[in-house]
Amino acid sequence: MKTCAISIIILFKLFAIIFTFYSLNLQANIKVTDGPYIDVEPKHMNVSWICDDQVSKENHPLATKEAPHSLNYCGLSAQVEQTTFKDDPIIFETKEKIAALSDLHGQYHLMKTLLKNNGILDRKDNWAFGKGHFVITGDIFDRGDQVTEILWLVHKIEQQALRAGGRVHLLLGNHEVMVLNGDLRYLNPKYIKTGEFLKVPFQKLIGKNTILGRWLRSKPVLLKINGYLFTHGGFHPSLAKQPLSLSDLNHIFKSYLVKGEPHQTRTGMARFLHKSNGLVWYRGYFKDNGATEKELELLLKHFDVDHVVVGHTSQRKIETRHNGKVIAIDSSIKKGKYGEILFIEDDNLYRGALDGERMPLK
Repeated sequence: MKTCAISIIILFKLFAIIFTFYSLNLQANIKVTDGPYIDVEPKHMNVSWICDDQVSKENHPLATKEAPHSLNYCGLSAQVEQTTFKDDPIIFETKEKIAALSDLHGQYHLMKTLLKNNGILDRKDNWAFGKGHFVITGDIFDRGDQVTEILWLVHKIEQQALRAGGRVHLLLGNHEVMVLNGDLRYLNPKYIKTGEFLKVPFQKLIGKNTILGRWLRSKPVLLKINGYLFTHGGFHPSLAKQPLSLSDLNHIFKSYLVKGEPHQTRTGMARFLHKSNGLVWYRGYFKDNGATEKELELLLKHFDVDHVVVGHTSQRKIETRHNGKVIAIDSSIKKGKYGEILFIEDDNLYRGALDGERMPLK
C-alpha cells in the first residue's frame, strides 16, 4: 500500500514536470506583443514596444497634463499625462459608493468583463463609476500574460476618475513587491521574452526611471476608507501592540519597498512588514491557529475600523470570516474563469458577480 502511494506521488510529479515543459514550449512558439515601456530622460521619453516579436522604439517630448500623450501600438494603448508621481494618500472619508477586488494576475479580459458588467467601466473601457472609490488590493503581476495591459488600463482610469471626482486606489501586493525586486519566479514566460527582446532584465522595465515604475512606487500598501481597512494580505494581531499609525506602517513598508532604493537590507519593523506575517503575505485570518476573535477586536479598535478587507488568500467567491470582521475579496480571478467585486453602499455589502448580478454579502 505504501509503495503504491509513493508510485502515485512520483507519477504526479512527473506529470507536473511534463506539463510545465509543454507549457513553456507552447509559450516559446507564441509571438510576443507587449508594451509600451517608457523610460524618462531629462528632456524626453524613450518609448519601446514589441509587435509580433518586432521591437520598435520612439522618442517623445515629456508628457504633462497640458500636453498629454496618447500612445497606441498594435492594439497596445497608454495614456500618459505626467512623468512624476506623488505618493497616494491612504485615509479617506466618503459618502460615495466603494468597490473593491483583488488578485487580477494578468487576466485582462476577465477583469474588463467584470468591471463593465458591474458599472465600473463603460463599453469603451472608460471610467463609469462617477465619484465612487474603486480599490484593487494588489497582485496585478505574475501568472497571466496581459499584465501590462491591466497596468495601463488602471493608470488611465485613475486619471479619469480624478476628473470625475472619484478615486482609483491601487495597493501593492506581494507579487508587485516580488517583481519590483527582481523575483520573477511566477512571471509569465512572455515577460521573460519581453526582457530578452528589449535586452534588459524584466524588472528594469518597471525601474525607478520608467513611467510604470514610478507610478507603482507611488502606491501604498494599505488604505482606510470610512470603517474599512484594506490591504493585500492582512494585519498581524501583534500590530495592535505597536505604537505605530497606519501612516507609520505605510511609510516604513514603502521606505524599504525595493532593496537598494535607498536601503540595502530590511531590519526591525521593516523586515517584519515584508516577511510572512507582514502586510502583503499574512494569511492568519484563514488558519485554525491564526488570529483569534479577541485579537481581531483589539486590532480593529487600535486602527479605529470595523472591517479588514484583504485579497491574497483565494476563495471561490467573496466571503467573510470572523463574524464579518474580515472580508476576503480574492475570488480566484487568476484562474481566468470567474471573479467577483465587492460593493459597499451605505454600509450594505454586496457581491457583484461576473455577469453583473448583485447579491447581498452575508
